[in-house]
Amino acid sequence: MRKQRLTPAEVRRIALGAQGFSTATPANGVERQHLRRTLARTGLLQIDSVNVVARAHLMPLYARLGPYPVELLERAQSRKPRMLFEYWAHEASLLPVETQPLMRWRMERAARGQGVYKGLVRFAREEHAFIEHVYERVAGEGPIASSAFGGDRGDGGWWGWSKTKKALEWLFWCGRITTHSRRPSFERLYDLPGRVLPQSVLDTPTPREDDAQRALVEIAARALGVANEPDLRDYFRLKPADSQARVAELVEAGALLPVEITGWRNTAYLHRDAKLPRRIDRPALLAPFDPVVWERDRAERIFGFRYRIEIYTPAHKRVHGYYVLPFLMGDRIVARVDLKADRAKRTLLVQAAHAEPHAPAETAEVLSCELRRFAKWLELESVAIMERGDLAPALLAHKKAA
Repeated sequence: MRKQRLTPAEVRRIALGAQGFSTATPANGVERQHLRRTLARTGLLQIDSVNVVARAHLMPLYARLGPYPVELLERAQSRKPRMLFEYWAHEASLLPVETQPLMRWRMERAARGQGVYKGLVRFAREEHAFIEHVYERVAGEGPIASSAFGGDRGDGGWWGWSKTKKALEWLFWCGRITTHSRRPSFERLYDLPGRVLPQSVLDTPTPREDDAQRALVEIAARALGVANEPDLRDYFRLKPADSQARVAELVEAGALLPVEITGWRNTAYLHRDAKLPRRIDRPALLAPFDPVVWERDRAERIFGFRYRIEIYTPAHKRVHGYYVLPFLMGDRIVARVDLKADRAKRTLLVQAAHAEPHAPAETAEVLSCELRRFAKWLELESVAIMERGDLAPALLAHKKAA
């Protein structure tokens, strides 16, 4: 049977539609069901500690739903009826609680010392009694923060964690403890899964490892719409052998349909439920860890957009800026802006603005409107544009006109 052939424009629309960009933003305000619907599309939200603009897990919802009350997400991840839980998926992530049984195989592997930092595995082997002491304190006093243990202090970074932090992270990897909530400083409060997760989730039987992985690959395929096997593997950070086997099984079952896409080296797969929207016409600022762009090779294949995070690049070597957000307009990424929220001055700083080669003439006008809306959602009163980047003069002109 001949494979279906997709054009680059069709691939862009399918991918963005799968991520929720083809539906209208809620007209009468964002409510809990909108969060649930969006999370059903994306499958997860990546967590990152950098807070230059806003926490990374907050921005993908804004991109898809428009201005929404952040408290809604905070309640969903920390209060009953709890909608989300934290675990290692695509890096540290927030996931729907219904996904927890699908991650238990990873917890079981961690307990066997697989898929975890070697230094942490060695620590767990050498400090078993100490880890059990930490577990008993969480069991007796949770929810509890790492800082409540006192005593030893680490130097930062996983290699410099304190003994207590290492013990907590090991227990977290193994699924013996979980995140109850986070303080405003973003510090975790740990507790036992039995006191955090809904009873219906706790009562769900643990799937076989291959069944759980197959379900995760299908979640990834539905979230991406069209993808190659490395894309699908990356979504939940599976091992190549596991991912390749599960993809083959899903093709055999008819859930994934092999397709041809010009310029793609690897075979592409279309999820059987994927839709081809007639158009994508919503502008959106994308966080660096948004699923649309977090896999840089995929972003380049689909959008012709070469994207690199320059946070750890020396300032004089940065090309586009420190914390750069791609700007989606229609089904193309047309610009990128280096943003910073100056909360003391209640100002959104546009430290640089660059247009992509194919950016249409109205890019600055549309981006200018979106920056004002974004600033308002961040509870900032103004937008300040620096004269850096080829798009900055046009943004400044539109700001003056507005």
